[in-house]
Amino acid sequence: AKILNIPEHPRFAQPRRPMRVVHETDVSALYDGGNNNGMIAMYHAANAAIAKAAAHGVSVIGVSDSWMSGRSAYFVEMIARAGLVAIHTASSGAAVAPHGGSQPVLGTNPIAFALPGADGPLVLDMGTSAFMGTDLALRVRLGTPLPEGVAIDPDGNPTRDAKAARDSALLPFGGHKGFGLGLIVAAFGLLGGGALGPDKSDGYVFIAFRPDLLVPLADLERELAALIARVKAVPPLPGFSEIRIPGEQSAKNRARLAREGLDIDRLVFDRLAALAGINERGQAQ
Repeated sequence: AKILNIPEHPRFAQPRRPMRVVHETDVSALYDGGNNNGMIAMYHAANAAIAKAAAHGVSVIGVSDSWMSGRSAYFVEMIARAGLVAIHTASSGAAVAPHGGSQPVLGTNPIAFALPGADGPLVLDMGTSAFMGTDLALRVRLGTPLPEGVAIDPDGNPTRDAKAARDSALLPFGGHKGFGLGLIVAAFGLLGGGALGPDKSDGYVFIAFRPDLLVPLADLERELAALIARVKAVPPLPGFSEIRIPGEQSAKNRARLAREGLDIDRLVFDRLAALAGINERGQAQ
């Protein structure tokens, strides 16, 4: 459903250009994203991070002039599956108020990490806002309310109205802690060439490195598996069925949906079909 956010984004209708390298070294590259959607730009940037880190041990990649990159987990998982450690920051336009503030100044600004593991990568992907921006857009589209405590209205009052939140601000998760992380992601976005302000030129950074710069890959995979096993062995509190590792539930959901298929809201389906120019049977209109 969130794919509908792409054609509704104000930059979708603006001219696009091929991505180009602004400057490059053996271990780094800064890309002009050419106003291309971030899902495309980040895919190319992640592959560049993989190639340079595989060849030289470490890589730093920045991307500017791109927007709405989707799930950061997808890209750091790509890098980790190539046997590398990955860090990714994604700074975006103003949507989140600072802790104690009444107006938006930061983006939802996710940060993501991934390490290669024997049973698949360990992945953490988390926004620094109390609610995801793409989920806010979906709630606006479907007319469903927000959870308590994630947004304020234009008067600075707590709100569950998605449209009021869109016109005002989301809150940082965890108060000053989420705000601090969001600010750091915005600062990293400057390294990626992003500009804060009304042009909302998002700034992205990838850092990738071979684990054997520090420890052998096999040792990392063995010790990571042992760490995860120790964490999952902790007895759960009442109300919890198990200890879940970051990314574990998403991986289970992905496998289940691949087996069983996906239920789509009728409104979302109709919009997707219209966007693709097909009818319900998949025939061109």
